[in-house]
Amino acid sequence: MNKIKLTQDENLSIRVGYQLLPSDHQRLDLYFSLPDEMGISAKTLTEEQYFHHSIQNHSAYYSDQLHVPLVRSRFISQKKGEQSDYRLNLNLYSYQIRTALDTDIKQTIKLKEGKDFYPQAIELAEQISGLLKKLRRYTPSDQKLRAYFENADNYLSWQVEQSFLKLLSRAPKSTEYTSERNFLFALCRRENEYREENQYNSQVTLADPNRITNKMRLLQRLIEYGVVFQKNTKNLNSYLNRIVKGTVTAIIMAFVMVLVLNARTNFTEVTIALVGMLGVIYGLREIFKEDITRIIWRAIQKGLPKWKIIYSHSVNKSKVANQAIWLEYIGNKDLPPQVDKLFQTRRQQNKQAAQLLHFRSDTRVNAKSFLPGYDEIQQRIYFNLTPFIRFLRKGEGRLYALENNKITKQAVERRYQINVVLMHTNKQKQQQIQRFKITLNRSNIINIEAIEVRSSD
Repeated sequence: MNKIKLTQDENLSIRVGYQLLPSDHQRLDLYFSLPDEMGISAKTLTEEQYFHHSIQNHSAYYSDQLHVPLVRSRFISQKKGEQSDYRLNLNLYSYQIRTALDTDIKQTIKLKEGKDFYPQAIELAEQISGLLKKLRRYTPSDQKLRAYFENADNYLSWQVEQSFLKLLSRAPKSTEYTSERNFLFALCRRENEYREENQYNSQVTLADPNRITNKMRLLQRLIEYGVVFQKNTKNLNSYLNRIVKGTVTAIIMAFVMVLVLNARTNFTEVTIALVGMLGVIYGLREIFKEDITRIIWRAIQKGLPKWKIIYSHSVNKSKVANQAIWLEYIGNKDLPPQVDKLFQTRRQQNKQAAQLLHFRSDTRVNAKSFLPGYDEIQQRIYFNLTPFIRFLRKGEGRLYALENNKITKQAVERRYQINVVLMHTNKQKQQQIQRFKITLNRSNIINIEAIEVRSSD
């Protein structure tokens, strides 16, 4: 069983990733326990708002044999009718380099001690240099294929330079690692000179930060061609929602008309009292119509998927996979027994009153086989946690201490905890379940801790 991973992505976002095989079917459940002090509920943050603004789904071909596509490309250029094959394999190789680089850079930045930071940074630089050399070793002679190669080569060179400059800008300040810093600076200068020698970018483009970054975004999209799937998100139950709204409106309108007719019967002529009563009736109609519609709709929609995402190949437009999405607030009684058990492993002082938000995705792979060189599909789902902490108090607290009859104070940041239970079910009904404790402040995730099933925290 392939293991599913939950890791930090950006400052206030997490990422869940897993692999899919041809004709595969996998289910993912995430249960967020959000303390009441965060002020999160269906009234302050609707499921639709969170899904559309803070959840991103990403699906692409994946192979853990990085060298295979590139080795194949040496022979592809000599064959007729396989131009697209070369491009797809080149894109796969380039895409995986970029993905691996982004992940390793983020992990290295988290290291705050020079003795940990610089050895890992040097190792990463050596690995990425080796991958670039492998790429450039097989430069195609065919001009059409060479255009694809130069686009990928240009983008990867620029991305490597930018990634390591970003890494160095956040490196621990120390004079002990001058040689290591110079080694990393040399890598950046070397890639910059390489692009200049090959005249990949004009001086006009290089002189304008906006133009060079826009060009690199375009090149990024080009290397994703054929590897990253196109997605089409459909809102399910939209017609049912209209029927519910129409039915509730009709019933309330009929009730209002009965009240209006009774009022006209009791008043032989138009008076201030009649006008006032009619105004109150129509006002109550508007108030209760929205509330009643919302209550009925939430009851009908409970347990039903809300969205469907269709993934298709960007080259031949064939459907690769589809994904049904659930997202709803639930009560404790709705928790599966094994999930509730994991939540109960918390220590007594950590068992705060909380809102439970349940995310579920069912992914089915339609393709019975993938293109040559592609082993799996990598599915990634990103969750932005920013909406969860927007109502929290700003500022820092103070910790006071007495030292030799002298009072000292120390600034301490306010930290909060979100408990998440992840449950993953594969095609064979095998389950992987794990609880995570996410510690964060208003600007950053401090730590993500995987909690052992039998332990308490």
